[in-house]
Amino acid sequence: MRLRLELQRLGAGVLSQPLDLSRLMTEQVNPASAGLDALSTREMLAVFNREDMRVAEAVERELGQIARLVDETAAAMRSGGRLFYTGAGTSGRLGVLDASECPPTFNVPPDLITGIIAGGEEALRSAAEGSEDSPEAGARDLLARGFTARDVLVGIAASGRTPYVLGAVDAANKLGALTACIVC
Repeated sequence: MRLRLELQRLGAGVLSQPLDLSRLMTEQVNPASAGLDALSTREMLAVFNREDMRVAEAVERELGQIARLVDETAAAMRSGGRLFYTGAGTSGRLGVLDASECPPTFNVPPDLITGIIAGGEEALRSAAEGSEDSPEAGARDLLARGFTARDVLVGIAASGRTPYVLGAVDAANKLGALTACIVC
């Protein structure tokens, strides 16, 4: 499966290789927002709106892979598996937020979908600097929640290389679980 293979390629050994962070898209200046401070509020909002449209286009290009992940996650859940999200900072908060909304929105048990954030619950309200730098902590936090081979892990990492997330993904891959990642 492409999703798992991509993550294994991303996760396996990526931390042992030097990475030029300046080449990551998440570290670049967006030319569309150059001079943002000189724009009127309406012009500024138009820039934001145009950039937001690019997200929908990017998602559309990956609908086949996303559908495959949804179908495989649903099958895992029918077989007693659960869905886990893991991330650091805003990425972790978004996973926890989605997991928190599923029980009231879809009437599912609260333990069916779990969000894990680097730095724990305190990191939901305050930055937990440094907590994202430990792949061991990512693996430990995932396994401490009883993650098994029949569960599904979705790592959320804008850069695609957050050590905490990659540690959790590596641990899930070693168990043979379905893994995927949301990246920029």
